Order: sequence, then C-alpha cells, then structure tokens
Amino acid sequence: MKTSKKQTSASLKKNMEKLAGKARDACRVLASLDSKKKNEVLCAMGSALLDHMGLILEANRKDVEAAQKKRLSKSFIERLTLDERRICEMAESLGEVSKLDDPVGVPIKAWARPNGLQISKVRVPIGVILVIYEARPNVTSDCAGLCFKSGNAVILKGGSDAIRSNEAIFNVLQREIVRAGLPSGTISFVETADRRAVDVLLQMDRYINLVMPRGGESLIREVRDKSRIPVIKHYKGVCHIFVDASADVAMAKNIVMNAKVQRPSVCNAVETLLVHQDIAEGFLPMMVQALQDAGVEVRGCSRTRRVMPNIRRAVEADWYAEYLDLILSVKVVKDVREAIDHINHYGSSHSDAIVTQDQQNAELFLKDVDSACVYVNASTRFTDGYQFGLGAEIGISTDRLHARGPMGLEELTTYKYVIRGTGQVRE
Repeated sequence: MKTSKKQTSASLKKNMEKLAGKARDACRVLASLDSKKKNEVLCAMGSALLDHMGLILEANRKDVEAAQKKRLSKSFIERLTLDERRICEMAESLGEVSKLDDPVGVPIKAWARPNGLQISKVRVPIGVILVIYEARPNVTSDCAGLCFKSGNAVILKGGSDAIRSNEAIFNVLQREIVRAGLPSGTISFVETADRRAVDVLLQMDRYINLVMPRGGESLIREVRDKSRIPVIKHYKGVCHIFVDASADVAMAKNIVMNAKVQRPSVCNAVETLLVHQDIAEGFLPMMVQALQDAGVEVRGCSRTRRVMPNIRRAVEADWYAEYLDLILSVKVVKDVREAIDHINHYGSSHSDAIVTQDQQNAELFLKDVDSACVYVNASTRFTDGYQFGLGAEIGISTDRLHARGPMGLEELTTYKYVIRGTGQVRE
C-alpha cells in the first residue's frame, strides 16, 4: 500500500485502518487453516526467496549504498547487509518452520468436572501482530513465516534505511500467499516512510492484538510509551560471561571469543566479562591479548588494570553498556556470588553464562541469575530461535508475562477454554 509523505493525518489514518482491517479479516481465515496447507505455502515462500535472490540483493545493495553515504555505523550496516548466504538462511528458516509441529488447536491441558463437564485448554493464534523493526531485512521473512505458521496475520513495519530490501522480500512472499488463494492481509507491509504511520497503528487496539518492536532501546521505549496495544520487548542485551576459578581456560577463551567477536552487532553478543580473582593473573593476559588481536577494545576495572595496565579504565556507564561493537568491559570478582550480584544489578535480563567445572557454582548461577537465558559452558550467541530449534524467532523477550527468551511458534499463541457438556446448568 503506497502512501505519500505529504498525505494528511486523516488520509494516513484511513490507509492504516484499511491495512489493519485486512489483517484482521485475514486472521479469521488463518485461525482455521490446516497444517498441510501452511507447510506447502511456507516451502513455496522459501523457494521463491531463492528464485528471486538477484532482485533482493540488488534492492539491498541500494539500501547499503545509501546507508554508507549517510555514514551510518559499521554495526548498523552489518545488520543491514544481505548476501547469498543470508538469503539462503532465510529460505532455510522458512523450511525449518514448515517442519515444526503446528501449535494451533493443540490441547495444553484437559480435565473433567464432577458434574460431567469436559474442559480443555487449547492453543489458538493471538490474532494480528504488528512487528516494528529497523535494519535487519531477514526479520521480514522470519516474522512472516512464524506468524503464518502460528495462524496469525502480521503487519510489518521496517526501518526506512532498509525499505528497498524489506519491500523486495515482502513482495516475493506476498505473491506466494496470493497464489495459494489466501487473503492478501495475511502479511502486510507498511511501505510509507512517514513516521506518523507507526503512531497511528499503535492506537489501533481494535484491530491489532500484539506489538513486537525489534531494534534499538530508544525505538522500543518509544513504542512502549505510545502503544495502546500490549507490547512484548527487550530493551537491550547487556550479556555477561563469568569465568569461574575452576574453568577450563581453553574453553573459556573460545567461548568469550565467540560471544564477542563472531558477530558483535547483535543483542546476544557478550558485553561484560567477569573473571574470578583466583585466576585473573593467569587468565587475563592471554584473554586480553586474544581479544585485542581480534580488534576488540578492552576496558577494565582497577583490579583488571593491575594485571593489564595498558587497557582503558572502565567507568560506571560501561557496566550498563550494550556496545554492539568490538568493545568489552572486564571486571575481576571475588566469587560466583559477586558475579551473580553484578549481573542482576547491571544486566538486562537477556543472556548470561558461567564457564566452570564446579557443579555447585553452576547450579547456583542457573538458579540465581535473573535472565531469560542462562548458560553453563556455552556461548551467549546461542540465544536465537533458530539455534534453539524453534525454526526462527519473532523476537527475544525479557518480559515476564506470556513469553521469555526467543519467541517461536508456541509463544505466538494464546489459549482458550473449550467446554463440552451434556445439558448441564448451574444450580
């Protein structure tokens, strides 16, 4: 639905209502769609991405060139950039979602009452989901696939810097939806760059059931503040790794390097390294050198700088920072309890890990760290719907209600009670 930046507020609202209304109509059809049909369409969508790879890459090239001219950050451009491998991963993700069990209609629990009523609690789609995101074009296909499989209609609002990429991907997927005889409102794309469109959509609780913002903290807070619709979110990923006194040093080095260096621009990359005081003198020189060799700027507390005096001093703001870049803060702690307290105070309840051979410390860490995902002897980079076997994810939640961590198919459903009787009346 093409709209103009110069349109009036009334016409913008009318256009968004039309778009949201089509999504609402579509979700009623999707709620009863059988799994076989869903899976056929998902596979067709994945094949279509591969068939139109050249078109998508050309659109993405224009977005990347525009971002470079605007001198946007390297981490932003990295998230924006598509290549053949990433498009293949998008197609593969749709295929994986097609293989997953359909959660819609699955009984969660069933029981009988003494009066003979048969009650069951059954999974159903949420309805219409609005996804607001910024620079990652793969979100377009991931969210479309997950929402479709879980019986939800989705409205996609990507950032203006990825508008060509997102529109190209959407058009490819939309053609397969229409070709399959499904409502066009099954997946919708807000094509206007007018920022007011989001404000209008966030007031449409009559049509939209859930909002999922994906992007920087400022975007997410703005959505939360403006929305009349429930919002599931995480503000940022301040992820930690604690290297315990008993840690396998080679394992710890490998985990830290992976969590920081493999893809530093994502929310599950580590931002703070905590090191037990008993191994600091032996571990830090090797670890810091490896990080610096990989281009990482290391910032340390006073105890860290006693061992590594040439690194930059970490200040209070560093412990709260989500760098999304090749920067890592390091703090020496006296024990696992101090590490846990630091994480619970400064962290964002996203993903945190301990590297240890001490089972008691591992269990204490798992129990007391208040995060959506807690790891023992593994990289935080696994906090990802695909890596968890969910096929993909619509986002990661650090909220406590409804869903936490990577959100896959089950998290895109709610439930209703189904009651079967034989003429019972209440006395």
